[in-house]
Amino acid sequence: MRLSPLQLLLLLGAWVIPGGLGGRSPLTATAPQLDDEERYSTHMPTHLRCDACRAVAYQMWQHLSEAEAKLHTPESGRRRELSESGYTDVLDRSCSQSWQGYGVREVNQVKHLTGPGLSKGPEPSISVMVTGGPWPIRLSMTCLRYLGEFGEDQIYEAHQQGRGALEALLCESPRGACSKDEPVTKEEL
Repeated sequence: MRLSPLQLLLLLGAWVIPGGLGGRSPLTATAPQLDDEERYSTHMPTHLRCDACRAVAYQMWQHLSEAEAKLHTPESGRRRELSESGYTDVLDRSCSQSWQGYGVREVNQVKHLTGPGLSKGPEPSISVMVTGGPWPIRLSMTCLRYLGEFGEDQIYEAHQQGRGALEALLCESPRGACSKDEPVTKEEL
């Protein structure tokens, strides 16, 4: 939605004029307060791993779907599959992307990753999302770890069954980041 200069001035005026919000208190937002692990660790913090897994699954699915769409011809009427070298290349590119659309925000004192493919959850009237910093590298490392753990063949096979199947493979398996079971963790150095 584009605002005209007059609408913008009126909106800004509501913030400046005392009582300009109809007696309501002004909206305020602060950036999430990150602890040392969230700020400095090279690994994805444990409490954000499920969100990270869902983001990675979405990006893999999105990249593979776009590559398959380029192969699809309307006259054939069916979806064409990528070759092994094709989906391997696409998955590598999905992990090495910039990940700049992702960040962390705090809603009701709970921090979550936000970005494309992640459910919004409860929406505050106003919030601040912290992007950049360690988040893109952590997401890329998470993506590469899944490629190594599951392999391109298994990931592409799950992708062909749909986005939910890919997310289930990566995130909801017994050892997955979103598993209800107590996760098996390795000590990270």
